[in-house]
Amino acid sequence: AMPPGATSAVQASTWREQSEVECWLTKSAAEASCDVVDAALAVKLDGEDTVGRRNQFHYPVIDPDVADSPPCVYLCGNSLGLQPVNVSKYVNQELQRWSRGGVRGHFEGAGRHWAKIDDHVQGPMARVVGGLDSEIAVMNGLTTNIHLMFVPFYRPTPDRFKIIMEAKAFPSDRYIVESQVKFHGYDPAEAIVLISPRSGENTLRDEDILDVIAKEGARTALVFMPGVQYYTGQLFDMKSITAASHKQGCVVGFDLAHAVGNALLELHDWDVDFACWCTYKYLNAGPGAIAGVFVHERHGASDDALQRFAGWWG
Repeated sequence: AMPPGATSAVQASTWREQSEVECWLTKSAAEASCDVVDAALAVKLDGEDTVGRRNQFHYPVIDPDVADSPPCVYLCGNSLGLQPVNVSKYVNQELQRWSRGGVRGHFEGAGRHWAKIDDHVQGPMARVVGGLDSEIAVMNGLTTNIHLMFVPFYRPTPDRFKIIMEAKAFPSDRYIVESQVKFHGYDPAEAIVLISPRSGENTLRDEDILDVIAKEGARTALVFMPGVQYYTGQLFDMKSITAASHKQGCVVGFDLAHAVGNALLELHDWDVDFACWCTYKYLNAGPGAIAGVFVHERHGASDDALQRFAGWWG
């Protein structure tokens, strides 16, 4: 269950600050005469389901091979979100269009034309990440998109060639960064600056992140961080990281795989240069679903504003 009024995760105005959620949970717990961490509160809120969300998803069963297996408690949305109940309807609509119309489905007939299928999700996706429609593209997969974003945004020089990232980043991010550094002819041991938690601590302190950016910024080409640390769940202060990076003349980008659909994002207002995310976790798009990217509008002032690879659309 969610706080009253939180009717849609794709409308930025419906997001609630952490303090508001905590206040709502505390009040609800008091009404139920229990603590906020008691199972009784979860049962109470699930029963109320104030925004009618539970019936919009299929819940996996404990044993998929047993016909009458009961539904499980699903805590794996950080890896793969639940299947919305309308998925099969929408997929079958497109299969029907394909079988009856063939190639004409790209541009002709009623429904969603495939040639511009992303037009149907570009606006809602922009609201999820706090960007303008023109700053969003829905395409490819997460790793591919990060590599594509490094084409214009990681332009190392002898004076600025370093990349700042967290030491415990998701493994694929580490592989991406190492391969990009090598591709440009630099040694990862020298070019990658890793930020680690202090001894005995599990999360990064905001001041430590900003200190590293201040100390290494003059020789750094790119600050590349996650929005949420995948293992600890730490939500990073993306606004402050972006401002500190720009102050040092660095480009800043984020991997939002565990943040999109999970935390309030205002990428345009925070002046983030670029961001990438997948859609199969908290956006519940399913395995293999197409990913998304954000590029701030100030980088698109002209066709020559960025060095980039061209394709079908130019």
